Parts: sequence; structure tokens; C-alpha cells
Amino acid sequence: MAKIKKNSHRVLYRKYSSNIKYVMMILSVFIITAFLPKQPRFRYEFDKNEIWKNKDLVSPFSFAILKTTPQVNLDRKEALENILPVYTLNAGMIKQVEEAYSSEFDVKWRSSGMPEKDKEFYRNTSINILKAIYTKGIIALDVKQLKGKKNYDFSLLQNNISKTYNSADVYTVQSALEYYKETFTTTSLKVKDLVLTLVEDHLQANIVFDEKTTAMLQDNAITSLSVTRGMVQKGELIVAKNDVIDDEIFQKLQSFKEIYEAQTKTIGDSKLVYFGQILLVGFIVSLLMVFLKLFRKDIFADNRQLTLILLVTTTMLLSLTWAIKLNLPSLYYIPFCIVPIIIRILFDTRLALY
Repeated sequence: MAKIKKNSHRVLYRKYSSNIKYVMMILSVFIITAFLPKQPRFRYEFDKNEIWKNKDLVSPFSFAILKTTPQVNLDRKEALENILPVYTLNAGMIKQVEEAYSSEFDVKWRSSGMPEKDKEFYRNTSINILKAIYTKGIIALDVKQLKGKKNYDFSLLQNNISKTYNSADVYTVQSALEYYKETFTTTSLKVKDLVLTLVEDHLQANIVFDEKTTAMLQDNAITSLSVTRGMVQKGELIVAKNDVIDDEIFQKLQSFKEIYEAQTKTIGDSKLVYFGQILLVGFIVSLLMVFLKLFRKDIFADNRQLTLILLVTTTMLLSLTWAIKLNLPSLYYIPFCIVPIIIRILFDTRLALY
């Protein structure tokens, strides 16, 4: 039974062996076409300080010269440095602090057992100094903005109006407390301790860093930056033959390459390109099959040998496609000559040359 089954496989193979080679041919065509680049590659290869060995390159269209990455980064850094951190003023905090301080002052005064007749005077005096501090402003310094400095400029946003200040123009919580200690005077140490304890609990920043608005201004500044510098007009010489590619010429060539490749991606229907590639690759593979059928019938009749030839050819073409997609400095890194060498070793010279 097993022998019959084995013989049936052989019968089927012999029956459809002529069709298998065409299936392999079609499969090779579709594999090669699937990995082929779908847009043209920039045909010039260049590098800094090399000699331009091609003919004079004239711009076929007008294009902008792109800035280098260091130039873009420098512009970005300068733009961010020109954006001041934005702070907002909490104008309603004075009243909130005054009410909270006043009620807590009354409680603390009564519990301390000090004369009731002095309470009003010390409460009003301490509140007036506190209001003066909040009127000038207490800022919450942002460590990122200091950058090793003691003070920095900032934009204060109040009622949609922005004004520029320096952090030295306002108080911090610490400097406000020190100012209060110097300004509030009394002969009673008990009163001074009570007031300073209360004031320390009620001092908080009313000028607060607005991270969202600052980030928005920074994003707008970066977005508005130009990534180009100057233009190359249509018909203008980009580089002449035997010129040394300096930094300026290199940047023009790089800009021309990027814009050329960007334009070619948008030209043509991808389906038509794919169909055209199938026709072209199919025609070339068909020529190989016709050559084998006419001049090397022994190889054409042997599916194993035919598979090997198609495999070697397909692998080399896929390697070439891979090199193009990786943008290798030179396509000569791919050992093209290895294909005829392999064919010569396995078959003969005539087939290898073909």
C-alpha cells in the first residue's frame, strides 16, 4: 500500500513537472516585484571634500536649501532662550489670606491671655505688612529656569496682559518672611512670636509658574522656525564637474536629493508602477526561460536545477533592493559578480555569461 502511495506521488510529479517550472517562474517574478523600490532613487552619490566626477549639475526646478542639523538645533536653542517663563498672578489670594489670618489671629490671641485692648492694633499692623508683601508678589521659583543663576526674567500674565519682571523684583517665601521679621517691630517677644508663627503659616506664592502657557509659546516658537536658508533657482548651477564638494555645495546637493525623493513619491499611481514592474521582471525572467528551453534543454527539464538558478538570481536581486532601501554609500558593496561565478561553478560558462 505504501509503495503504491509512493508511486502515485511520482506519477503526479511527472504529470505536472512541466507546470511546476512555470509556477516557480511566476513566484520569482512576484517575490522580486514585491521588494523592488516603488520610486526612483537619486542617481548621484556624493560626500564632503570629494571631487564631483559627474557632469555639471543644473537644477531642474527651484528648491530651498535646507539647514544642517546643527543649524536647526542652534536656532531651536536660541528660540527657546528668547521665550521667557510665563507666570500668573493670583490676585484673589490677598483677601483669602487676610480673612484666614484674621480669624486665626483672634483665636491665638484669646488663647494666649494677652490684653484685649492691644489685639486690634497688632492685628491691623501685621495684616497691613502682609498685604504689602502680597501686593508686591511672592514668586515660586522654578529650578529649571535658574540655570545656575540667582535670578531670572519672567513674563507676568495678569488680565491677559503680559509684563516682564525679574525674580529679584518680587519676594520668595523665604525673603518675604525675612522682610516681615525686619518690618514688624514690638517690645513684646510674646506678641512677635505669635505674629511671626501665624505669618509663616500664611505665606505662600501668589505668582505661580504657568507651565502649559510656557510650553505652548515654546512650541509655537519652534514651529515657526524656518528649516531652510536661501534658494536655488531653476536652471542655476548646483555643482560643476571636478569641483570639490565643500559644505555649501554638499548642503545644496543634500537638499536637492531630499526634495527630489519627496517629489518622486507623489508622482504616479502605485498600482500602475507595480503592474509595470511585474511586466518588466516577467519579461526578463521569460528571456531566461526561453534561453534555457532553446539552448539548455537539460537544465530546463530539471526542476531542481531550474529552482537553483531562480533562487540565486532572486536572492541577489533582493540583496540589491535591500541595499537601496538602506541607502548604502555605494551599491558596489553588493557582490554582483558572485552570481555568474556560482552559475559557472555549478553549470557552465555560457549560461553564466548569459
